[in-house]
Amino acid sequence: MADDLPGWRQCLLGGAVFVVCMVGTTLPTPLYGLYQDKFGFSELTVTVVYAVYAFGVIGVLLLAGNVSDAVGRRPVLLWGLGFAAASAVCYLCANGLGWLYAGRLLSGLSAGLFTGAATAYVMDLAPRGGSPRATFVATAANMGGLGCGPLLAGALAQYAPWPLYLPFAVHLALVAGSAAVLLSLPETVREPQPLSSARTQRPGLPAEVRPVFVPAAIASFVGFALFGVFTSVAPAFLAQSLNVHNHAETGLIVALAFFASTAGQLAVGRVGLGRSLPLGCVGLLAGLALLAGALRWDLLPLMVLSALVGGCGQGLAFRGALSAVAEASPPDHRAAVISTLFVVAYAGISVPVIGVGVLVNPLGLEGAGLVFIGCMAVLATIAAVYLLRRPVRARA
Repeated sequence: MADDLPGWRQCLLGGAVFVVCMVGTTLPTPLYGLYQDKFGFSELTVTVVYAVYAFGVIGVLLLAGNVSDAVGRRPVLLWGLGFAAASAVCYLCANGLGWLYAGRLLSGLSAGLFTGAATAYVMDLAPRGGSPRATFVATAANMGGLGCGPLLAGALAQYAPWPLYLPFAVHLALVAGSAAVLLSLPETVREPQPLSSARTQRPGLPAEVRPVFVPAAIASFVGFALFGVFTSVAPAFLAQSLNVHNHAETGLIVALAFFASTAGQLAVGRVGLGRSLPLGCVGLLAGLALLAGALRWDLLPLMVLSALVGGCGQGLAFRGALSAVAEASPPDHRAAVISTLFVVAYAGISVPVIGVGVLVNPLGLEGAGLVFIGCMAVLATIAAVYLLRRPVRARA
């Protein structure tokens, strides 16, 4: 056991670097209201600024999702930290809307590089036989980092000076420290190749995967769409309808959804793959219903419950979806299929959120939210019914 300690120490340090990168992607969440007051843009613009991040992630997944297999993990992660630092600089220099778009795009590029490479790196660093624990470290780092972003920014914006600058200055310092940690860790790709040797692996969907992929993709789309609404529109709803003007409280409520997702993903091992996907869809439906109640009756407790229940459902559904499509995929197409699933998931973060922003002007925030909830509830119901009739079974 003592021989494993250096390996686990490196694994945890790799997970800490992963956390720092993901913190930056949600750092602006509780600050959008302040940016609206400063630059005078609409709720639609908030959703578009938010969605630019997803387009950056999707672009990297489509073009460079498997580059770290060829050139090595550390070079890709260092580029990811470089994009994260550039994103923080954009926010520190922001004197107009263009800087926010640039910051979100660079943040998306950073997250796109980290999503696959950091997960693989954390698992590579773990001692032999430690794959299940390393998967937990990677999952917790990913979702935990996303949850820590709103917490950090909300607390600094509420209780410290320079609310639109200090969070990004702190993150820039964390990125610099993470780069130093990363340089101290070993490269895990045995024979790294030059960048020119890397080949783009396009997303693909073999015929035998499609029966599993369709409901898994729908559940992933709905779960990420729920997160998209929480991280882009929820702060405005909390301020306008629930009179929650404390940035720390807003950040905490948004963070709860991500922390609940981590708990849901951890529960997949006990629930089982065959039941996690339909149960996750049920959790998403319950979270959407609670969110509808919060919007309709302006009740903060329902908003909190929606974050907890919907986040847990998203975690169950997404980890179940990821496991299901990975097991159903031929080994030589697995990376391409998983990339396709992530593309669908991140489309869920962007497309519905923009739709909500478009509807805010004619319908108001409550009406737009209820239309979104209705559409997502239909999709989640379709996926749940399909999975109950044709359950996904894990391979031996």
